[in-house]
Amino acid sequence: MRARDLMTTPVITVQPSTSAKEAAELLAAHGFTALPVVDDDRLVGIVTEADLIRGRIPADPRYVHEPHAAPQAGKTVGDLMTTPVTAMSTGTDVADLCQALVDARIRAMPIVDGSAVVGIVTRGDVVRVLAREDVEIARDVKHRLEIYGGSGRWAVDVRDGFVHITDQFDDDSDRHVAQLLALAVPGVVAAETAYAGEERTR
Repeated sequence: MRARDLMTTPVITVQPSTSAKEAAELLAAHGFTALPVVDDDRLVGIVTEADLIRGRIPADPRYVHEPHAAPQAGKTVGDLMTTPVTAMSTGTDVADLCQALVDARIRAMPIVDGSAVVGIVTRGDVVRVLAREDVEIARDVKHRLEIYGGSGRWAVDVRDGFVHITDQFDDDSDRHVAQLLALAVPGVVAAETAYAGEERTR
């Protein structure tokens, strides 16, 4: 599965000159966690929920607080955004994208075509894919297999995202392709194939 299969598009972006309040309104209205920042259609940064809340809520004077230097509340996205920003291409393997999200402890990854932002993938997008119903996954796997090898040839069983494919013909090459096709379906955790004749002799 590639980033293009998972990304949200079109993506809402902001400019460095966008006010922090407007960016917060966009995040709240759409349920986003981050907004790519563009300048002349070129990705220059990203502004997140954490960027927007940092230093923007005044301490309640009725309570005693630990002394610390209060961060300055930026007025524009350009004041707050993280830059440079990590981005990935539409053809990036989602496994690599997920590892980058985890390693960098970020919640959203801009997806680019050259320097232009074409989408965004969040941790929530990945979780929604993993939550797909097995019956939906099985339907998509069967559809791809029928396009490749015809109908009636393949039996597909899916349990908790794990796909087992049984082939009526004894062809290792076709079964390898079937496995690759299944692994490209959103929601598939793993896939294995077997020849129906071998299964009947067990």
